[in-house]
Amino acid sequence: MTHPPNVRTAPQSAPAHAPEIPPAHVPGGPAGRGAWAEGRRRLRAAATTEPGRLQIIGAVLAALVVAFGAVTVLEVSSRATAADDVVTRSQPLTADAASIYRSLADADTAASSGFLAGAEEPREVAERYDKDIALASRLLVKAATNAGSSSESGQQIAELNEALPRYTALVETARANNRLGRPLGGAYLRFANEQMSRDLLPAAQRLYDAETARLQQDDDDARFWPVLSATAGAVAIGALLWAQRRNYRRTNRVFNHGLLVATAASTVLLLWLAVGHTVARAQLADADRHGQQSLKVLGDARINSLKARANENLTVVARGAVLTDDGKSDKYETDYAAGMDRLGEQLHLAQRLADDSAGRGPVDAAVEAVSEWRERHKDVTRTDRAGDYDGVVRKVIGAKGSTGESFDKVDAALEKALAHEQREFTAAAEDARGALTGLPLGAVTLGVLGAAGAVLGINRRLSEYR
Repeated sequence: MTHPPNVRTAPQSAPAHAPEIPPAHVPGGPAGRGAWAEGRRRLRAAATTEPGRLQIIGAVLAALVVAFGAVTVLEVSSRATAADDVVTRSQPLTADAASIYRSLADADTAASSGFLAGAEEPREVAERYDKDIALASRLLVKAATNAGSSSESGQQIAELNEALPRYTALVETARANNRLGRPLGGAYLRFANEQMSRDLLPAAQRLYDAETARLQQDDDDARFWPVLSATAGAVAIGALLWAQRRNYRRTNRVFNHGLLVATAASTVLLLWLAVGHTVARAQLADADRHGQQSLKVLGDARINSLKARANENLTVVARGAVLTDDGKSDKYETDYAAGMDRLGEQLHLAQRLADDSAGRGPVDAAVEAVSEWRERHKDVTRTDRAGDYDGVVRKVIGAKGSTGESFDKVDAALEKALAHEQREFTAAAEDARGALTGLPLGAVTLGVLGAAGAVLGINRRLSEYR
């Protein structure tokens, strides 16, 4: 029997393999999941021992107190900025918009009064007209610097800047014709008044409405409750109280000084937040109720008095040449009567809004002057029906016993009332701003103090295990 040769074969080598590449360390990948799992494992391991639990509690308490302070800084800073805007930006701009409207209406009144005086326009009337136009122009420039060209205010300012030169050109043409004794001057004055009523005053009203809306938005932002801060404070204080109760139950020690400091700091901050914001809200509400609302009513009343005066003057200038749409009545006399009715309603509302004698006194004086104005206007109407034109002019623009004298009393009383209400508004709004002053810095200080107290208090307990 033959056997195959004994052939020794070389051992086969292992197949070559490419070197292993560790998995990429990407969030959610194997390494990321492993790190997360390792972190949870260590956290669970730490939670099984009292020192580990104390470290976790200390970290959570410090984080809650710091979060309370940070959220308070953010929310209170936002409200303090809004309150500052009420005082320094939106309310002054609203007042400027009202002044623009008043200046334009007063310029129209002065133009018609000067025209009635004849060829020799009284110097004081001409100066009043020039002063009103200059003031309106200056306030428009100021308003333009605070309003974007694409905003509602910017659009109205642009419209006013275009229309105002056209109006003043018409007035100057009316004056020139009046000095020459040409009847055409009356037509130019009526055209100027029409442009004022149709273009300028509506644009000024829209500007005022836009600035008032901005003021209301700033006021609402300043008054909005800091809900997140209050919630964060309540959670932080609740956690600190729980930690102290836990400490008492485990050690039978009533106080942990670090945790006590943290609780006190958080409580002071929460109370400061609540009281400061409550005072700010109350002062802003007072500024709105006894300041801004009165300012709006008094401003509307003054504007209506100016419109009524201009219409009264134009009644004499036009001499019945301009009728209402139905062709039955004198347009300017009808507008005068409607304006006086609105003026009376607004003055009675201003009397109800006035909250002290300093504010009520000028309004009462304006009410009396309006009553006198109405009676004198009735005398003007009787004189006009008798055909005494020169007598009508004297009773409308004369120095003594005229409707112009009564109008001046109304205007002076309303100016005094507006000044008083402006001071009331500014004082209340500044008090609101002051109630929030220092709170952001206080929140930072108390937040850091509270977090440090929480960490030190927990470390005090941890030292007992070493």
